[in-house]
Amino acid sequence: MEKPVLNELRKDPLVGRWIAVLSESLPPSAYIRKDSREIPEEDSCMLCAGRESETPHEIARMSVASPADPVKKWSTRVIASFDPVFKVEGDLGRRGEGMYDKMNSIGASEIIIESPHHHLQPEDMGLDQMIRVVQTYRDRMTDLEKDFRLRYTLIYKNHGRPAGALFGHPLSQLTSTPVIPKRVKEELDNAKQYFSYKERCIFCDIMREEMRTGNRIVIESRHFLAFCPYASKFPFEAWILPKRHSCSFPDIRPDEIEDFALMLSSFLKKLRALFPDLSYNYFIHSAPNRVTRKDHWHTLGEDYHWHIEIMPRFLRTTGFEWGSGLYILPTSPENAAKFLREV
Repeated sequence: MEKPVLNELRKDPLVGRWIAVLSESLPPSAYIRKDSREIPEEDSCMLCAGRESETPHEIARMSVASPADPVKKWSTRVIASFDPVFKVEGDLGRRGEGMYDKMNSIGASEIIIESPHHHLQPEDMGLDQMIRVVQTYRDRMTDLEKDFRLRYTLIYKNHGRPAGALFGHPLSQLTSTPVIPKRVKEELDNAKQYFSYKERCIFCDIMREEMRTGNRIVIESRHFLAFCPYASKFPFEAWILPKRHSCSFPDIRPDEIEDFALMLSSFLKKLRALFPDLSYNYFIHSAPNRVTRKDHWHTLGEDYHWHIEIMPRFLRTTGFEWGSGLYILPTSPENAAKFLREV
């Protein structure tokens, strides 16, 4: 039996960034069609309740109490991605190619369906539904941490075409990789250096400063703080951090789940009230799988702090941002927070 052809990861030796290269290269015509591809409407959406047999295999679901009603058989479902970049089958196959390093793209690519209803976002279905979504996030990350081939799991949401959404149905995505992505590693390294110098968590210090000044805070609850970062990259960007120091999202407590679900729902509703057709991304940054690796991550429990970042998509990134890494912010974080608080 022939082995399946796997996508591969290639490492950029200059900046240390890993890139996933697909085994089947797309021709130029595929990129032209991509721009005109329509997002499926409800009558052709296979993610809606009642069409479960049309999706890739189901990984997990959260059920609710009325099995007689098709739309109430489940509240959230997790399925394999339709065309996964990372697959759990196979081995890493680390190898060199001249001066370059590469490996197979072993991992997980999953779709988290957040609602059985095509046009109903979880934040509009009541707090219980958003709690179930957060619990699903936690459960999938916890499960994938058991696979020691995998180093990092990212849960993220693409809402709206400009944010990369391919479906009109409410969903998030999960990707688990055998490497720690460069963006995350920079965060981990900087947090580690800050702790080595000051013996304090940089995220806890950021929260203390935001609570001291108060002018960038959008919402504060018992367990969480939502604010527009001092040096935001995008207008109306926000972070939500737990007040309790914790490096790992799967360690979230039951009382924190409810509070976090309420906080995330409230913030998304505020954004939508200001900008009804807004596209956005959000993603959860959590500690990597804490495999012992030359003692590099043994201080994670002290120096890192999980959080969610919410990025509204108003602006297109230009050559200046791509070339310099320096972002231009048309609305200050202080004014953005003020507008959001007043909603």
